[in-house]
Amino acid sequence: MKRRDFLRASAAVAASGALAAVRPKQNLVIILCDDLGDGDIHCYDSSIATPNIDRLAREGTRFTNAITANPVCSPSRAGLLTGRYPPRVGVPQVLFPHAKSGLDLGETTIAALLKPAGYATAAIGKWHLGDAPEYLPTHRGFDSYYGIPYSNDMIPAVVLENEKVVEAEANQDTLTGRYTERAVRFIEQHANQPFFLYLAHNFPHIPLHASSKFRNTSPLGIFGDVVSELDWSTGQVLDALARKKLDRNTLVLFTSDNGPWYQGSPGQGRGRKGSAWEGGVRVPFVARQPGWIPAGRVSKSLISHLDVFPTVCARTGVAAPRPPDGVDASALLAGSAAKLERNAILYFNGVHLHCVRRDDWKLHVARFDSDIYAVHGPGGAKSIRLQNPELYNMALDAGESYDVADRHPDIVRDLMARAEGLMHDFPAEIRRDWEETKAQSVRAIPSGAYPRLVQ
Repeated sequence: MKRRDFLRASAAVAASGALAAVRPKQNLVIILCDDLGDGDIHCYDSSIATPNIDRLAREGTRFTNAITANPVCSPSRAGLLTGRYPPRVGVPQVLFPHAKSGLDLGETTIAALLKPAGYATAAIGKWHLGDAPEYLPTHRGFDSYYGIPYSNDMIPAVVLENEKVVEAEANQDTLTGRYTERAVRFIEQHANQPFFLYLAHNFPHIPLHASSKFRNTSPLGIFGDVVSELDWSTGQVLDALARKKLDRNTLVLFTSDNGPWYQGSPGQGRGRKGSAWEGGVRVPFVARQPGWIPAGRVSKSLISHLDVFPTVCARTGVAAPRPPDGVDASALLAGSAAKLERNAILYFNGVHLHCVRRDDWKLHVARFDSDIYAVHGPGGAKSIRLQNPELYNMALDAGESYDVADRHPDIVRDLMARAEGLMHDFPAEIRRDWEETKAQSVRAIPSGAYPRLVQ
């Protein structure tokens, strides 16, 4: 590392620690879209105009290598809010209305972490971590909740206020506007105390809906209309923070739960929602807090939704009740050019481990024979194991098009060993599936061998 980069990184770490010491109780706003690809935002080279999200990126840092905890809705949200892998916390797959399970009741969400520390907490929008009363946001650390408790294509698409049904069938045309109004009101009402706002939009998950103000305004059809309204909503939240002079004391994170489904763009990534290819897990991720996060920066560093929880712990000084699977990204957010120190990242799809990643290297050990399984449940597709795991260099091959495992058998073995080390304390069902996957994988990969699929 050059001396200049070393000094900059050291200063960033020092500044992060100093700010945490001076302002241990800072506001947090997470804006989470549903099925929004990183190719759907203008500052990520989309044709859709998103001036407010672009503004957020100009005033903060835009990450081009951000991944979720899972390529589908419920597990992804479980990972974001707990910092732990979804199979650990009881949400390996998508939950449906009237599910008998949800996010394990012993798990701690970001809201449950911050509320005892004096934070006002609100969840607005899609929840999707269990709709039985004990699993709803008001039992998981949030003071209040308003929204559809699962995906907007699930029937009935009820709107809850706290735990009461206030709309038997949601008027989805006005949903984004109503969510935004409540988000702005929450900021204004709690401007004099620390708060956590979790604004989880239902869109652009299908069916697509936009208000009359935005419908038929985008040359890219209803999908463009929907994204334009989400951009407007983001601007309303930013304006509310500015009016209350909260910009410098509020960390704003804008992201998506997974990649695009039938419409939308995964950018350069291969695959879509439901797939462990990068198109299913790589998402837009923009972070802003003036005075801490550098403005106008674009970072290629790998960052995960799993890192949000431990970063919030570090910034607020509130201790995590159990070790998270993510790592503290404070220094990275503050401008450090150094990579986050972590063992490896596991890509789960359902109960199955599909990929292992460390820095630029990504190893595929299994995959579904279609992208239906994780969304529609068992029977939609089969998980197949790769006898010869496939290795991709993500820095050179963002589309995961060129398997180089035969040239780097040492890296294949290293990643398999790292996965083994990380999997030892997972639930028994997950561990058994991993043992079966591991048993099918060969140690050496013959040069030029085409990966053979083993059911």
